[in-house]
Amino acid sequence: AHQSKMDFFCKLGYGKQDICKVLENLGPEALEDDVLKELIRMGSKPQALESQAQPPQLKLVARGSCSTTGLKWLGEDGSDPSDSLRPIVIDGSNVAMSHGNKEVFSCWGIQLAVDWFRDRGHTYIKVFVPLWRKEPPRQDSPIADQHILEELEKQSVLVYTPSRKVKGKRVVCYDDRYIVKVAYEKDGVIVSNDHYPDLQNENPEWKWFIEQRLLMYSFVSNRFMPPDDPLGRRGPTLSNFLSKKPVLPERKWQPCPYGKKCTYGNKCKFYHPERQYQAQLSVADVLRAKTKIPLALGREEERCQCSL
Repeated sequence: AHQSKMDFFCKLGYGKQDICKVLENLGPEALEDDVLKELIRMGSKPQALESQAQPPQLKLVARGSCSTTGLKWLGEDGSDPSDSLRPIVIDGSNVAMSHGNKEVFSCWGIQLAVDWFRDRGHTYIKVFVPLWRKEPPRQDSPIADQHILEELEKQSVLVYTPSRKVKGKRVVCYDDRYIVKVAYEKDGVIVSNDHYPDLQNENPEWKWFIEQRLLMYSFVSNRFMPPDDPLGRRGPTLSNFLSKKPVLPERKWQPCPYGKKCTYGNKCKFYHPERQYQAQLSVADVLRAKTKIPLALGREEERCQCSL
């Protein structure tokens, strides 16, 4: 039991010294939830978070080089593009049951989701599944393609949340808490159709994180399909949602439907390519300029006429 807990928290990225210290204080019989709480209370963080917390280094460019910039940040040029993608934490039970139409725990659905993110270039992908899914399937809880779980575990992608039997009854840890905690600590994305309302009420920081970093999905003919607008029509695109550094789209001007016949001048909100190098004056202002009437005087006359 002691070694299994060591292996479990090592997979999450915690140091062996911190894990041993906590297990000595709490004892080998301590539950994983208690060990995790104690690690967080001690201020212990996964190694990936500690590396992210370090400030970026500067890369000096040789004097007289062809580059237009004197300094470059490491990671911007010549770096692995996967560094700019957010970590992915998948709710394995939710994905598998969704692919199995809520009747069968379909492990093939988990594989489809993992492959979709791998094809995009994500390198940090974790899938959480309860440990009792390792057991032979029963009639009331069928499992399809169970061998996929073993393959993903060998690839260090799948993590089993702990469970045990006490007097013939199964004691299952709350896997949703593991999912939200790891995604929050990694500043990643949660892949699930569950909104975790109980965890939102438990922690206000988790509430914001779940609202802003939850990626829903659908399965269409064995095809994993997340939405192109995860946070709604006015929110970021899927590409920006999954990136650490979103790219703002270039503003595209809509051409004016009236073209050269437009009389709004500089008040027109549409684009006029013919006025690119011209002062965009209204027709009335142009006529006043031709008759040498000051603009301020002409506008004052318009106000007087309107008041009459």
